[in-house]
Amino acid sequence: MNDRLAQTAIFEGQLFKNISLADYTSWRVGGNVKQLYLPKNLDDLILFLQSLSSDEKIIFLGLGSNVLVRDTGLDATVIVTQGCLTDLKLIGENSVYAQAGISCAQAARFSARQSLTGIEFLAGVPGTIGGALAMNAGCFGGETWNHVQSVITINRQGQLKERKPNDFIIAYREVQQVEDEWFIAGIFSLSAGDKKQSLMMIRELLDKRSCSQPTNEPSCGSVFRNPPGNYSAQLIEGCGLKGFAIGGAEVSRKHANFIVNKGNATAADIEQLIAYVQKQVKDKHNISLIQEVHILGQ
Repeated sequence: MNDRLAQTAIFEGQLFKNISLADYTSWRVGGNVKQLYLPKNLDDLILFLQSLSSDEKIIFLGLGSNVLVRDTGLDATVIVTQGCLTDLKLIGENSVYAQAGISCAQAARFSARQSLTGIEFLAGVPGTIGGALAMNAGCFGGETWNHVQSVITINRQGQLKERKPNDFIIAYREVQQVEDEWFIAGIFSLSAGDKKQSLMMIRELLDKRSCSQPTNEPSCGSVFRNPPGNYSAQLIEGCGLKGFAIGGAEVSRKHANFIVNKGNATAADIEQLIAYVQKQVKDKHNISLIQEVHILGQ
């Protein structure tokens, strides 16, 4: 049973104990977490982090679109940035500051309306800026870190630091972060563009996404990275796996690199289906698919 704690004089956000993470992940599955915090703002987040013990496991979530939380749950503190870290503004002539809780689509539209071009592709990423920075999210040929000028991070002591891209090891769908630091905001360096053209591009990308991806069903986005010179969806479809299901988890009939929750899936169903797809692709194509999705929990 979820137990919402009374707010204290110190913290202005909402603190929950023993709460299911199913409502905080885009797959709509996941066991209970020891505690979950919804900060009111950045100052409140700083105070909350400073209150935690030095050995507390901390996990930041935005829209929860790139994680699978196992049914056994998490012995950790989860901090949800969506609805909290939402500052979005133009700084300088061609730079946009976006906090971690801003949706990628919102950042793309805002930049386009400022007549800036470069991150229109983010409209097709089903997550927040924090998640996009953490995994170098991309689609339709674009990648997040190609446009990052700098980032703001926070550590478990609540200290903020501005870092440059060369402070990180950045690869395809992967960013090696500094230990015990989390992304609070990104500053994106963009180019002068045409507002009408950029907004039209965003509409076209969203139409393409709607036509090709199961946007109306619970999923995590793409499950697997594309292997060099190939596409995971084509490899999976080549194994005849579209529509294949384990429990309530199904390989999408619309896009084979998506696994959807048909309404009654467990995290175990999804994890077993991920492993099954990997085995089938390995057996037929001799290619090992690498997960984009992060699996959390014992």
